[in-house]
Amino acid sequence: MTDYQLRSAQSFDSINTRRLAKQLVTVGQGLADLGEEDERIVAASSDLKFSTLLSEFEERHPDRFFQFGISERNMIGAAAGMAALGLRPYIGTFASFAGILGYENLRTDLAYPNMPVRVLATHAGISMGYFATSHHATEDISALRSVAGMTILSPADGRSAVALLRQTAAYPGPVYVRLSRGRDESVYDEIPGDFSVDQPYSLRTGGSLLILGTGLMVRNCLDAATDLAGTGIEATVLDVHTLKPFPTDDIVRAAAAHDAVLVVEEHNVEGGFGTMVQEALGAAAVGVPCYKHGLYDEFCIIGPPHHCYLYYGLDSTGIATVARRLLDQLPAEKYFARSAAERVLWTDEDRDRVLRDVTERSPTARS
Repeated sequence: MTDYQLRSAQSFDSINTRRLAKQLVTVGQGLADLGEEDERIVAASSDLKFSTLLSEFEERHPDRFFQFGISERNMIGAAAGMAALGLRPYIGTFASFAGILGYENLRTDLAYPNMPVRVLATHAGISMGYFATSHHATEDISALRSVAGMTILSPADGRSAVALLRQTAAYPGPVYVRLSRGRDESVYDEIPGDFSVDQPYSLRTGGSLLILGTGLMVRNCLDAATDLAGTGIEATVLDVHTLKPFPTDDIVRAAAAHDAVLVVEEHNVEGGFGTMVQEALGAAAVGVPCYKHGLYDEFCIIGPPHHCYLYYGLDSTGIATVARRLLDQLPAEKYFARSAAERVLWTDEDRDRVLRDVTERSPTARS
């Protein structure tokens, strides 16, 4: 019934289009611009040139675009060959096909020989919604962070994605760029002069709480911080756009200046971004409570992406709710006084409430 309700429901809450930025359009334009500057740049798609917006590169550089059909792993291997000949390939497909289906090829064909191939992994996380587990990418961060020599980028929007692509254009090895569907609200109206691939960017300065977001979740974290400020809670928000090499020192310094850390990721919490933060804090002996908020070691249900974000508490309201509950558990004595079930900050009751709300607002779901 859960899957049916979400699969059948029509969107009842129109997505706020304030400062809307088509991420993939921007990336497609940015890559085509890079192609104007460097004739070594080529692009390839696995039958998804329109979905990944690489079609713009093809239009402007038709002799440097390659269509591989539904053959993602072959595309990765061919890109390695192109790089070995001195080209700079940028290859695009869904993250589920790049980071998960193509994992072995990324490892062996690209990382092991240190080939300068850029993998544009679009529709990451649970943004494919209806298409279910085969098209959801909630394990790619944890898988690829263990691959030697693999750079992992997770930009918040299109403008920052293009900035990161430019800053890593000369990197000698492979770069995995984790992108969303391209229907995201912009985080950056323009890229700040001190925006750097080497360090997270501070978007908001607050008080006792540090919120760390990556990718699509950065916008939601910012909106959650605005909601929290309305209740008297001031939060610092960092855009952690580079996951490998991980900006350990910056994260540790920021965490040490706050009373608690909330890490938000559109990914399984096991082994992903939140785990990386906890590892960094543990290694530095920084005793700040750090909570990982994402998918709690589970596969995503099926439904419209917007409803899935609501269900997992990954929208701004859900993130703000988890943040308040995290602060309510401080100090440590209060935390240890709670049962294991009480320490879960986004509960089954919260999910049931979302399902009821979807059902009540959607005649299709009720039928």
